[in-house]
Amino acid sequence: MSPDDPMLLVEDTPEDYEATVRAFRKAGLTNPIHRCTDGDDALDYLHQRGAYASAERAPRPSLILLDLNLPGTDGKEVLVEIKTNSDLRSIPVIMFSSSSDPRDIERCYAAGANSYVPKPMSVAGLFDTIVQLKEFWFRTALLPGRDDCQ
Repeated sequence: MSPDDPMLLVEDTPEDYEATVRAFRKAGLTNPIHRCTDGDDALDYLHQRGAYASAERAPRPSLILLDLNLPGTDGKEVLVEIKTNSDLRSIPVIMFSSSSDPRDIERCYAAGANSYVPKPMSVAGLFDTIVQLKEFWFRTALLPGRDDCQ
């Protein structure tokens, strides 16, 4: 993933969003981060409809960090929509949730999540988690739709 590739962060809690963005920046990631605050907003963004009815307003993300517990359409429903849509299913989706319930984890993987990462409770833990995400998703993994995958 290049530094220009946009990411989508679907997070309803302002404090969690701000802390996550700060951790990404502290880890040296400068990628554009687009935020949606609920599942319906995320689906509008991904399908480029409503307020996001253009590629300029809603560039295709190279990676989605998706909270499980969202108001309205929850994260699992958004995940199912992404992974059953032929235009979206190749985008890696990282479930980023405060839930460590084995049933939630199982349901997300069954629905096609690429990984499930528990939200750390401390700022230091969040930074460590983001560094690990960076190392894998931005340095190790080859993502679809990139020239370096061919």
